[in-house]
Amino acid sequence: MKNLLTIALLLCSTVVFAQAEKDVQNQVEKLRLALIDPTVANLSEISSIHLSYGHSSGKLENQAQFIEALVSGASDFATAEFEDQSIYVDKNIAIVRHNLVADVLDGGNANSIKIGVMLVWQKEKGKWKLLARQAYKLP
Repeated sequence: MKNLLTIALLLCSTVVFAQAEKDVQNQVEKLRLALIDPTVANLSEISSIHLSYGHSSGKLENQAQFIEALVSGASDFATAEFEDQSIYVDKNIAIVRHNLVADVLDGGNANSIKIGVMLVWQKEKGKWKLLARQAYKLP
């Protein structure tokens, strides 16, 4: 009987973990799409009011600055793809790593970029919110 209970608990925790990972993956995809077609509503929905958003240049933004930069076009993504993505979930925190491959518009000219990114997501009131992002230059 103990063995059956142990197996049942392991199966339940595996299902819960798989669902959490899928939920985070869905939020990451919403972020990718919001980079290309940003609105105050979609960016607010996925990000925490405590957001710390770090660029590979060292520039830091809070949630309001992050949203303003994208909505105003100061940060203008024509395309954005996330490659080599990994997701680690532990209770209400998730760490996502990927490479961002994108075309960024600068004065009408497209510049291709490829940078590494680490995202930290936190579950707030039942929803995964982007708490921190740090980009870095790849070797």
